[in-house]
Amino acid sequence: MKETLLIKNFTKHKISQKYLNKAAEKTLEIVDFKGPAEISLVITGDQKIKTLNKKYRKKDRVTDVLSFSALENKSGKKNKKIKFISPKEKAFLGEIFICYPQAARQSKFQNHSTKKEISILLIHGILHLLGYTHAKKPEMTKMKQKEKAIYSLCLNEK
Repeated sequence: MKETLLIKNFTKHKISQKYLNKAAEKTLEIVDFKGPAEISLVITGDQKIKTLNKKYRKKDRVTDVLSFSALENKSGKKNKKIKFISPKEKAFLGEIFICYPQAARQSKFQNHSTKKEISILLIHGILHLLGYTHAKKPEMTKMKQKEKAIYSLCLNEK
């Protein structure tokens, strides 16, 4: 298996890098992304995600996942707000931050494991890196369907 994710876990909670890498690989495969890719994944706590959410989205609250794409946006311009280190041998897609405590809270509400919730958030984040959005209802429906399809095809566990 290729290593797609560069994972930095700033929490005390254990995460399966192999499992998350499989989720990333399968997501890219299912959306038909061509060529090797690299994604930076940061697992963090409430305060860091809240700070980033306020700085970049102007929302002063904890969120579950934030994605910062290194690819061109809809206007054809690269994301210039953030400086990325871009490796030459792989396409660097961007960076995803997942808030572990928020994922744990959501997993209880959804009645599934935190591991499953984190993988769903990772899939969601990767779709954002690739240009999927959910600002409007039709986009949200399409993105949710894609997330569920990817999860059920590649991970499908509680």
